[in-house]
Amino acid sequence: MAVEIIGTGRAVPDRKVTNQELAGRIDTSDEWIRSHTGIGARHIADENTASSDLGAAAGLQALSWAIEKGAVAELTPAELALTVDVLIVGSTTQDYYGCPATACIVQNKLGVKNAAAMDITVACSSFICGLEIAAALLNTEPRRRRALVIGAEVLSKITNWEDRSTCILFGDGAGAVLLEKTPDNPGTAGNVGRGLLRTILGADGSGWENLFVPRGGTRAPWKKGETVDDGATVVMNGQAVYNFAVGAITDTIAKMMEEEHLEIDDLKCIVPHQANARIVQAAGKRLKIPEEKFYLNLEEYANTSSASIPIALDELNRSGALQKGDLVMTVGFGAGLTYGGNLIRW
Repeated sequence: MAVEIIGTGRAVPDRKVTNQELAGRIDTSDEWIRSHTGIGARHIADENTASSDLGAAAGLQALSWAIEKGAVAELTPAELALTVDVLIVGSTTQDYYGCPATACIVQNKLGVKNAAAMDITVACSSFICGLEIAAALLNTEPRRRRALVIGAEVLSKITNWEDRSTCILFGDGAGAVLLEKTPDNPGTAGNVGRGLLRTILGADGSGWENLFVPRGGTRAPWKKGETVDDGATVVMNGQAVYNFAVGAITDTIAKMMEEEHLEIDDLKCIVPHQANARIVQAAGKRLKIPEEKFYLNLEEYANTSSASIPIALDELNRSGALQKGDLVMTVGFGAGLTYGGNLIRW
C-alpha cells in the first residue's frame, strides 16, 4: 500500500512584521538580516491565538483541498474529518505544557472525532517525523485509511524580543497535509510507486544545550512565588547550530540520493526546513546542487519550525509547481539536536 498526500493547507497570522519594523526596536537593519539569514519578514500571532488555532485552520484547508481537487469529492469537510484515523501535531509551542496534547484540542476544533490524536515534539524536525509515524500507523492497521499531519507554531511567545541573535529568526504559522492509504505499490524512488517512499531520521543528543528553552520543565520547574524575568524563551548557540545543520542537511541529502540511486535531475525540488538561507546555500555548495533546486520562502515567513516544510509544500501545491508524479525531497534539522528527510512521489 502507498501513503499519498491528497490535500495540503496552511495558516499564518494576518500581522506581518518586516525587518524594517524590527530595526525600529532593536539594533539591526533590513540589510543585515537579509544578508545573514535571507529573511525579509515574519507573521506574528495576536495574544489570543495559540498553536491549535493555526493548526486547525491549516488542517481545514487540507481537508477542503482534497475535496476541491476531487480526491474525495463526494464528502463535505465535516464528513471527511470523520474519516480521519490519525491526527498528529508537531509543535514546539503547544497550547499547554505537556497536558493535554495540542492534537486533542485540534481534534475537537476540526471535528476529527474518530482519530487517535498525539503530539510530536522534536522541534523543527517534527513534521518530517510526523509523516513517517503517520504512514506507519496507517500501514500497520488495515482499517486505518487517512491521517492528518500538522506542524503548528506560535514561536513569537517563546522568543526573547530583546535578543537580536534570535528574535530576527522566528515567525508564527501552521501547515498541514492529509494522507490517504491507496492500493499502489510504493516501490522505489524510480518511476515506480507513489506517496511517501522513504524517510531518514536521526539525532545527536550531545548537542541539546545548543538550542533549548531553559525553564519550565522538570529539570528547572517554576517555583511558587518566584519572580521571573527571563528563561521561558529560546536560547541558541548560533554557530554550533549552523555547523550541525549544514552537516545534517548535507549528509541526509547525500544518503537519500545514494541509497535510492537518484540524480539531482530526478528531483522536482528539495524542500528544506526554512531556518536560514545560508545553511541551505552551504549545503548546496558542498553537494554541488544548484541553489534553484531548493525551495525557499524565508523572505515571507522566517523560521516557523515544524510548520515550515508543510507551509512550503502547500505553497508549491497550490501554485501548480508540483504535479502528480513529481519527486520531492524534504530535509530538516531541529533542537535536540534532530534531523531527517522524506522522499515523496507527489
